[in-house]
Amino acid sequence: MKYLIMIHHNKEALETWGAMSEDQRAEGMRAYAAFHEDLVKSGELVANEALADPSQGVRVTVQDGRTTTADGPFAEAKEHLAGIYLVDVKGRERAVELAARIPEASLGLVEVRPVNSLDGT
Repeated sequence: MKYLIMIHHNKEALETWGAMSEDQRAEGMRAYAAFHEDLVKSGELVANEALADPSQGVRVTVQDGRTTTADGPFAEAKEHLAGIYLVDVKGRERAVELAARIPEASLGLVEVRPVNSLDGT
């Protein structure tokens, strides 16, 4: 079953990262690298991506067949999506187990959600 593990950031998370020493940041990146390697080895990783800052996003609106765009920054939200892992695992417990390994989980910023396929399966 596929699950999307979403990593959110907020002001506190960004400040925590910014206050870390170079060695602490390197340790965090090593944790991500080890997590990625474990998912690849287990065959559970479908995809993962880090996302650019929301200020680099574009909102797309279509009205009356006309497409319009609005560049960021957008209205400030408490949290924004910073990255994702799409995993294919045996069940919810495994997805939660994996999500708990993500450093932002200690800040309560990781969400796990099942993926519904478009074919209804």
